[in-house]
Amino acid sequence: MARSARAKKPQPLEHRLLLTATFCLLAGGAVMVYSASSARTLLQGQGDGTAYLVKYLAYGAVGLVAMHVLSKHGLGAARRYSPILLLIAFVLLLAVLLPGIGLKINGARRWLGAGPLVFQPSEVMKLALVLHCAVVLGARPKMARSLRGVSGPILGVGGAAVLLILAQPDLGTALVICFTLAAMLVAAGIPLRQLGLVAAVGAFFVLCYALLDPERTSRLTTFLHPWADASGSGFQAVQGQIAIGSGGMFGVGPGQSVQKIFYLPEAHTDFILAVIGEELGLAGVSALLCLYGMIGYAGLRTARNAKGAYAKLLAGGLTSLILCQALLNVYAVLGLAPLTGVPLPFISSGSTSLIVLLCAMGLLLNVASGGSAHLRAVEGGRERTSSRDRGGRDGGPRRSGDRGRRRAAG
Repeated sequence: MARSARAKKPQPLEHRLLLTATFCLLAGGAVMVYSASSARTLLQGQGDGTAYLVKYLAYGAVGLVAMHVLSKHGLGAARRYSPILLLIAFVLLLAVLLPGIGLKINGARRWLGAGPLVFQPSEVMKLALVLHCAVVLGARPKMARSLRGVSGPILGVGGAAVLLILAQPDLGTALVICFTLAAMLVAAGIPLRQLGLVAAVGAFFVLCYALLDPERTSRLTTFLHPWADASGSGFQAVQGQIAIGSGGMFGVGPGQSVQKIFYLPEAHTDFILAVIGEELGLAGVSALLCLYGMIGYAGLRTARNAKGAYAKLLAGGLTSLILCQALLNVYAVLGLAPLTGVPLPFISSGSTSLIVLLCAMGLLLNVASGGSAHLRAVEGGRERTSSRDRGGRDGGPRRSGDRGRRRAAG
């Protein structure tokens, strides 16, 4: 009866906001992936134009199943198996770099798989690091009070992952990881001055990393002056800005974009925001940003109301992961950040990214629905049971002896 009463209890506002925003983004993503990819695939003779839509729907269905399972039963399992997931993610990242195992596409070795079944291990690493940091910082909250406390288990592990991802190379995912870990450390209470020192050192190494490769240097200078070489290195950034500017207030209409057909490379992934801006205008982009704002608002409220340090840090880290990736993509398309190839969460066509982000949303929904309180109650019950067992083993004979001494004295 108590279980059925809990099941009928309405979900908190945060849970409903997260679920509504996720479904709206997925519905919009399916429409825009088809709009951004169908015309070019038809012109290139690659079927009837629905290939990317079918792929998006298939991986979205897998992600929704995972989201549902994790939203009901995933919080305890995520805590128990986070070390295993982190180890698997590191093994996969190492496998990507091995010739003959990792797949090289567009000059980058970031994928594993064969044929149509291809996935990106760095996406798995993003979620694994959030779970790892939540477990470590939640178990020992005082370690975040100094840089020395987090240097090994957080900065060391995160730094090793970032170096492996940069070796692919994949600067965008590395930046998302850095921003997410920084947000979690701030939530854990690390002094901002010490975190600023780490950020300055990290920015210096990122700059050196960008300057070591002519292509990355070109992207950096193009970001600063994209119109200086509009037909060369600045072509992608300029065409994205033209697409957004052509949309005006309400856009040219769904499916009517011209830029996506002839000018925008990767229109269904990295630059899908530009297609949204051209077809739906400022109104469409504003609606999209409002949905991400809903996730941010509900996610941070979930973190504040969660029970226990682990659940608070997990909710904050998952929210930061989604928002950091979204903001980096938006800034790149708008010309406010260098192009890094980060997909737009829940919108862009990307198999691994979509599934991993839906798994993250499932865990966030679990915390929002009160899963943290249930997890804490279960763990508290186990601790009380173990303490009673120890007390019975240690104190039983003494209590018997005490009763015997009291009878003798009487």
